[in-house]
Amino acid sequence: VQLQASGGGLVRAGGSLNLSCAASGGTFSRYPLAWFRQASGKEREFVAAIGWSGGRRYLADSVEDRFTISRDNTKSSVYLQMNGLNTEDTAIYYCAAGTIWSTPALTREGYNRWGQGTQVTVSS
Repeated sequence: VQLQASGGGLVRAGGSLNLSCAASGGTFSRYPLAWFRQASGKEREFVAAIGWSGGRRYLADSVEDRFTISRDNTKSSVYLQMNGLNTEDTAIYYCAAGTIWSTPALTREGYNRWGQGTQVTVSS
């Protein structure tokens, strides 16, 4: 499966963005999916994950009260709704797909397909 992330941009602190990740070339509904982010000079970190059916959802502690992950298997897409953005959310955001039918992982090692990333910049 190939992944294409979009929806990033420049937003003021307190604002919202909705990231999208469209998949092609595979049976989308079988894959657990996740969002990671990488700020300049830092390691790529887990943000959110969702199971193949959408029933299992995980969020990093730093975003759990502000971000929501969802998926629409009919559109082969996964989304990350981000509210209450702050400057620490500035990063490149990547979507990723894991192994078919597996439980969504919370680390990079659990994903072997990555989108190209979309930049999110939050100004103060």
